[in-house]
Amino acid sequence: MAPSTDAFRQACEAEVLRLWSGKPDGAHDLGHLRRVWANCQTIAMDEPGADLQVLLPAAIFHDAVNLPKTHPDRAQASQASAQVAVDWLGTQAYPAEKLDAVAHAIAAHSFSAGIEPTTVDARILQDADRLEALGALGIARMFHVAGATGGLLFDADDPLARHRPLNDRAFALDHLEVKLFRIVDTMKTATGRRIAEERAEWMASFRSRLLREIG
Repeated sequence: MAPSTDAFRQACEAEVLRLWSGKPDGAHDLGHLRRVWANCQTIAMDEPGADLQVLLPAAIFHDAVNLPKTHPDRAQASQASAQVAVDWLGTQAYPAEKLDAVAHAIAAHSFSAGIEPTTVDARILQDADRLEALGALGIARMFHVAGATGGLLFDADDPLARHRPLNDRAFALDHLEVKLFRIVDTMKTATGRRIAEERAEWMASFRSRLLREIG
């Protein structure tokens, strides 16, 4: 696959766009898939045994079946993505012995699926995807999703939830404490964790600046 990696990636992307009917959401678009693939390559350099032949299709197909957070089948989306990836790869000149590894990496990347990654490639993909929820990109995606689901930016009376329960469905800023800051402790690779820590620190600085601006 190495001599035609770009062509293979483009073919994978074309298939995912077809599955999306050409209408991805703003937080899970082609740019997201490409950044996850780039993150995979960065992390893989420090992870012995990483297989880019597995990681490339896994990264591009990991959100092939993308269900809204409120969908009752949300927890099964990553496993459905794994299945469509394997089905499509089976029609291509792709090594059959790597299909199970691709499927596991995709299935285990998701928070909601609750599947523990048991291979180096699955750990890399999970970290690569979770990095997208941190840093400037994480902030942008957090507010985008909140707007799309009818949430407010923050609680004007209590933005840090000091006197109320956290509620990230109602207030985007709450999502930092509910989920995003906690991602750092879930990272499975040393490189992923290092990048996650730096991005989480930036997010905390952003929140401090926002709080100063809103008084």
